[in-house]
Amino acid sequence: MADTKNPVDSYIARFPKETQEKLQKIRRTIKKAAPEATETISYGIPTYKQKINLVHFGGYKKHIGFYPTPSGIEKFKEELSKYEVTAGTIRFPLDKPIPYGLIKKIVEYRVKDTHTNKK
Repeated sequence: MADTKNPVDSYIARFPKETQEKLQKIRRTIKKAAPEATETISYGIPTYKQKINLVHFGGYKKHIGFYPTPSGIEKFKEELSKYEVTAGTIRFPLDKPIPYGLIKKIVEYRVKDTHTNKK
């Protein structure tokens, strides 16, 4: 599986199977919420762009980092209050359920945000 041509597939293939499944589900969630976004690797992690960067995500030993820009975090700060959050980062612990529905809402918001704030 590691000899795939898609860089995001190659990125995900580096992780343990259980983490790969979560990363793939996040990937599918993002693609459904932003079907026109292009998928690439930027800053060494999967990145989704639609005019500007929408979101990034990355796998780590104990969590998955999700990077929806500060506007994506600010808009959902109440729903994100049970996670470790900084100005541009959300950490979803690998030993807890990943909130795919919330990820979908954040991505949909970011898509609308890019139409409002064209850069």
